[in-house]
Amino acid sequence: MFEAKMTKTEKAPAPGVEEVERLLERPLLDLVFEAARVHREHHDPRAVQCSQLLSIKTGGCSEDCGYCAQSAHHETGIEPEPLLDVDEVLAAARQAKENGAARFCMGAAWRKVRDGKDFDLVLKMVEEVKKLGLETCVTLGKLSREQAARLRGAGLDFYNHNLDTGRSHYQKIVSTHTFDDRLETIDAARSAGLHVCCGGIVGLGETRRARAELLAELAALHPHPESVPINSLVPVAGTPLADEPPVDWTEVVRAVAAARILMPRSHVRLSAGRAAMTEEAQALCFLAGANSIFIGDELLTARNAEPRRDALLLEKLGLRPEQP
Repeated sequence: MFEAKMTKTEKAPAPGVEEVERLLERPLLDLVFEAARVHREHHDPRAVQCSQLLSIKTGGCSEDCGYCAQSAHHETGIEPEPLLDVDEVLAAARQAKENGAARFCMGAAWRKVRDGKDFDLVLKMVEEVKKLGLETCVTLGKLSREQAARLRGAGLDFYNHNLDTGRSHYQKIVSTHTFDDRLETIDAARSAGLHVCCGGIVGLGETRRARAELLAELAALHPHPESVPINSLVPVAGTPLADEPPVDWTEVVRAVAAARILMPRSHVRLSAGRAAMTEEAQALCFLAGANSIFIGDELLTARNAEPRRDALLLEKLGLRPEQP
């Protein structure tokens, strides 16, 4: 059984893809049991980190990601909208804090960060949200080292940039940038001392082998991403993946459990697609090591689990929001 054993200053041994694939293929309950043991060794099993995500600039993205409602390449009915103003973002952040969020995440549908007025506004948003006592996170596309340093200087805590899928499957999902482009952005964020939020999506038509590639790549990052979102595809009409059949819920549990075993100290976030999961499936994911969720009605343009439903589920399971 693979489990990363290291101190905080040591580099974790990088698992091979075959090793991770064997992990994903273990009998489900054995895998969950092992992941639960690792989870309890490194985390408070009752605590769940809660974030809220706001789209601060919606639609019109020049990237052609096959799952994305905001790509200008797809006819999805999402109309491009300009960058929100700082006051709108702050109002949403205050509401998120009242609703129990410890981290406020801001997403802009950009190919990459461009220096100028809009980036200056994002820096101001980060500064002001940080003053509210919230952890801050942004996802803005490709990022240079200099831009990462400016974000860090504004008080940014986390930069989100997902790898999406395994390297062998990547070009079937997006052609306007490469897998290595994403790794370069993660490296830029790390160079500025930012925490990294980096995960992937289950259900893009990938094989389990490609899923193992993704998890092995994440586990090979040093240090591991502080947050690892495990998303399930939310099919959007007008995108190339609109008719992709959903993966079985057990594959999501397997991905969560493997992520927990491979990256023991990371927060593993049960992310997009959670609204379609039963309470029982979510409960098994929490048992397997998921200890982070998005709260609120929307994830950018996708539906999220209802806040009332979330509160009731956490109460049933004896879980509570984690403090920053």
